[in-house]
Amino acid sequence: MAGIQFQSIRKIFGKTLAANDVSLEIKDGEFMVLLGPSGCGKTTLLRCLAGLERVDGGRVLIGARDVTELAPRDRKIAMVFQSYAVFPHLTVFDNIAFGLQMQSRPRDEIKRRVEDGARLLELSDYLARYPAQLSGGQRQRVAVARAIVMQAAVLLMDEPLSNLDALLRLQMRAELKRLHQEIKATTIYVTHDQVEALSLGDRIAVMQNGRIVQCDAPMNIYDYPANKFVGGFIGTPPMNFLPGVVRVNEGKPIAAVGESHIAPSVALASALIEKNGQPILLGIRPENLALASAQHANTIRARVLVVEPLGSHKLLTVQVGAEISKVSVAPDQRVAPNDDVWLHFDPEKIRWMDAATGDAIHPG
Repeated sequence: MAGIQFQSIRKIFGKTLAANDVSLEIKDGEFMVLLGPSGCGKTTLLRCLAGLERVDGGRVLIGARDVTELAPRDRKIAMVFQSYAVFPHLTVFDNIAFGLQMQSRPRDEIKRRVEDGARLLELSDYLARYPAQLSGGQRQRVAVARAIVMQAAVLLMDEPLSNLDALLRLQMRAELKRLHQEIKATTIYVTHDQVEALSLGDRIAVMQNGRIVQCDAPMNIYDYPANKFVGGFIGTPPMNFLPGVVRVNEGKPIAAVGESHIAPSVALASALIEKNGQPILLGIRPENLALASAQHANTIRARVLVVEPLGSHKLLTVQVGAEISKVSVAPDQRVAPNDDVWLHFDPEKIRWMDAATGDAIHPG
């Protein structure tokens, strides 16, 4: 078993608390993504697991073993870094075999493992080549193959695709997902790219300022962000946030947004009644807004500033009062800059958040 537990991990660099009492349990065979902006602590947490950083508090467990004080070589892990880290003077075969050779494995075993790893990463035709004869994507596949042939209990990946161009990243994402389905290794993947996180992870742990602020399945995080930070970090473009005030009329709450009134879902109504008169944020994804032909329930007036045709859809930049928002519409939708439009809100798709704390409001 290669489940992983971080138990109240603390790591301090000078006066910076890089990991602030982080606890996280990762299941055996799970693909867990650590996601967040630069400096949030995700790579620090990965390095604490690898043994490359000594923790200042807490414990790290792999399976039933407490590995907190073990050297990296004794933790049964393999790691893929952001840089390709391949040896230019060695062939692809010898690059993949390097770790096995350092362990003095039998020659037949090395050959078998290297050939198996090359097959999984589609490198079988390149084993005799040198890194200079490979593309960037192929060199990164060599680095991944070198890690998986070690048959480690845990596979760690620290932003392995960030040096690739957009098309190669797209191809490598699919290859990494296919690879995980085949080898079923417990994998922790660090990235700041939310598209990678959504496409790869069984679960995503979103980090901010050394803490995990939400950990859940990708679409749960996308659809139900725990706070404004998560909603604004996940999604391209990110979630829109419109300020309003809760008003209760005849026992029914609404959000007064400018001159418009937006009603909540039935499930959320009771929780909002308690916030009568308080400021609120309405979070909604661009694709969950629709253009309405006229004013009616749950609509708000906006002015179109920019229209971006993107093939599968058009992305509108609109002004709602003093706020700038994004709206995704069908590619054949007729709309032009300076048009005044009505935006319709689906109550089930709105995420209501406390304006003071930024935290999502849940049904009472």
